[in-house]
Amino acid sequence: MVATTKATTTKKPAAKAIPKGKTTAVTTRPRLREEYVTEIAPALLKELELGNVHQVPRLEKIIVNIGLGRAKDDKKLMEIAANTLRKITGQSPVETTARMSIATFKLREGNKVGLKVTLRGDRMYEFLDRLLTVVLPRLRDFHGVSAKAFDKQGNYSLGMTDQSVFPELTFEETTTTHGLQAVMVIKCREQAHARALLNKFGMPFEKRDEKEDK
Repeated sequence: MVATTKATTTKKPAAKAIPKGKTTAVTTRPRLREEYVTEIAPALLKELELGNVHQVPRLEKIIVNIGLGRAKDDKKLMEIAANTLRKITGQSPVETTARMSIATFKLREGNKVGLKVTLRGDRMYEFLDRLLTVVLPRLRDFHGVSAKAFDKQGNYSLGMTDQSVFPELTFEETTTTHGLQAVMVIKCREQAHARALLNKFGMPFEKRDEKEDK
């Protein structure tokens, strides 16, 4: 009688399932954020002769806002402005309201006056990168931005009269034009340090302003 033997097979351990909500993809910092950490901050620490890294100027947030003025009651324009902010920032805007009543402008405290989005972290750096490399070069007859738009704290305000320069918007979304403003809130010791930071990022200041400052 011939004995028969059963072949034994070794089972491979089952692969561990990836928990929901987690990913194995390697995340990378936005280009400008990485450049700030590795190049810009160390360079400013040396050039500005600062005592420690905590004194180096840094970008805290960017506030993109649209003031509607007399058209504040126009629902269509409000929708267009909201769509603009949503498309160019990737965040839903919040409504801004009047802090006080102004009879001359028929404005009461609490009235809607516009929309805004506050960007921080990676989205802030991504927006600034697109603004500097794509949006500003598309402006007609562009010769640089004003170097006189800093406030006493070193924050910089950049205004645009037409939203069509943003490539995220389609032609149909720009038929009704409106302006917008981007305020770069910078933590710094003095205004000159804020300007040095924006220079490092590649902000194209007008050359005539630079000559006047010298």
